[in-house]
This record gives sequence, C-alpha cells and structure tokens, in this order.
Amino acid sequence: MKFPAAILAALVLQGCSSAPAASPAPLAASPASSSPSSSPAPPVSAAPSPSAPCSVFPADNVWHANVAKLPVHRDSAAWVASIGATAHAHPDFGPAFGIPITAVPAGQAKVKVSFAYAGESDPGPYPIPKNARVEGGASATGDRHVILQDTSVCKVYELFDAHPNPDGTWKAGSGAIFDLRGNALRKPGWTSADAAGLPILPGLPRADEAAAGKIDHAIRFTAPKTRKGYVWPARHAASSATDQSLPPMGARFRLKASVDIAKFPPQARAVAQALKTYGAILADNGSPWFFSGAQDDRWSNSQLDALKSLTGSDFEAVDSSLLQLDPNSARCRAT
Repeated sequence: MKFPAAILAALVLQGCSSAPAASPAPLAASPASSSPSSSPAPPVSAAPSPSAPCSVFPADNVWHANVAKLPVHRDSAAWVASIGATAHAHPDFGPAFGIPITAVPAGQAKVKVSFAYAGESDPGPYPIPKNARVEGGASATGDRHVILQDTSVCKVYELFDAHPNPDGTWKAGSGAIFDLRGNALRKPGWTSADAAGLPILPGLPRADEAAAGKIDHAIRFTAPKTRKGYVWPARHAASSATDQSLPPMGARFRLKASVDIAKFPPQARAVAQALKTYGAILADNGSPWFFSGAQDDRWSNSQLDALKSLTGSDFEAVDSSLLQLDPNSARCRAT
C-alpha cells in the first residue's frame, strides 16, 4: 500500500522520535519480509561511537517506534481471531518467572558454545558467568533462554535452549549477539535465540522501567499458530502453515486507544500504556497473548494480574511497514 508523502508523514508523526533511556541499572546477576517503503531510504547509520551511552538500541530503532498513529493493518481482524479474540492476555513474567537477564561484569571471560543450529548462530565465544541465569531455572525443560547484557561493551548475548557442560563450556539450540548501539538485523532467514530472528532483550519490560512510569519499547509476545513467513523487522519464520489468516513473525499489534487502563495498578498501567504506544511484536509460537518480561523480584503479581482482564479483541494489528527505511536495518523512519 502506497501513501502520498503528506499522508505518510502524518501517519508516522509519532514514529521513532522518543529517545530511549540509557540502560537501566543492571539487574542482580541472580525467528515474507515486508516491502520497502516507496520513499527513498537514506543511508544506514554509520557505526555508532564507542563513547555513546549504552542504551538498549538507539532512539531510531524499530523497537522504540511509537505506533499509536499507524493505520490498522488490513488483516488485523483475521489475525486477532486466529490468535484468539476472547483469549485473555497473560503477563508471562513476575517475581518467580519470566526471562531473566544476567548482568555481565566488564572483562568477563568468554566460553565456547556449541549450537544445534550452528549455521544460523553467531559462533561467539560468549561471556557466560558461573551464575548465569537460565529461564525457568537450572532444571527447566522449556525454552531455557539465557540473556547476557554487557554494558561495558554495549552488547547483548542471547541463547536458546542453553545448557552448561561439566567442563565450563555450554551447548545451545541457537545464539545471537547484538550491538546495542546499532540497528543491524540478522541475515534474512536466520533465526536468533528467538523464533522471529529478533533480539529478546528489547522486548522485555523491566520492573525499574515500570517504576519510573515509562516503558519506551514494544513488548515481545507469542501466538499459538503463525504463518510461514515474516515481516520486517523479523528475519525468520517458524511454521509450515500458509493460511493468510495467520499472522507472520514480526507482525506488530497494539492495545486499542479506546481501552480504559486508568484504574490499572501502576505496574500493569505502565505495561498497558507501552502496549498502546509502542505495541507488541510477534516473536515466537506459544500461548495466545502471552507477553514476555524480565523476571524480577520487584514485580508484583497482584498488580500485573490486572493485565489478564484484557482480551484479544482489545488489540489490533498495525501496518508497521510504513516505518521501514531499509529492509536490512532496524532503523526506522524518523519524525
């Protein structure tokens, strides 16, 4: 779909304009791309300065794009129905569950990691401390994500299905390394530690963000069935289904502006507002409307439970292709 320049400018008025805060204080170490825009794409940003503050990706990164004014996607109703219009939202994070983030100390020794999907994984090595936290715990049988954030070099190292070996090395299903000062995407068709081929860290709301009353990024979520295909900024599909009523990886949704969240407790309200402003990105197959977040003792389950009052009918898919400048960069249209 093409729009006249004036209309396009109005549609993206709320685009990549809000500067992300510097990386929050580290937590205690305790995978059919969309068509490029009809507008000429400016050159991709030069390599960021090593002295630049370490935020979780630049302000012009698609994860920070304000999608409140984007038009509703033409397939929104079908996609919502396929995920579940009556299914309740679920905050898949809290004090005792979620995806933990391990803060990596400067100079942490790196170890070898062997991968089941080595052809689509960054070889490393990876700076994995002995106290690295595994999603679900040491004996977990689920996705076993390991997220390693090293603010000293401004990088995040992410692993899927990660298991330590007795000799100090690790094995994992897949792994990816992202420079948090840049906008680089994976190679087309490559997975990451996530099915959509995207980084996980920027899609995790954190308790300190909620406490500050500002979650300035989209949120990672899952759907029971997805299509064989992906849209920008996703790089990888994880389905053999060709039904067009199913959403592709990378599809972006938002909580409708009409949904009243004023009476939500502070933590739930911060998450819900982020879902209105920045939306949610479909990143993996899983339970309907399960929204990921960082595991943290500072979350309150009683507050987050308010999000369970939301249902699929409260959400709509948006046409985020209007933000795209370059199909091979996560940098999005500036305002």
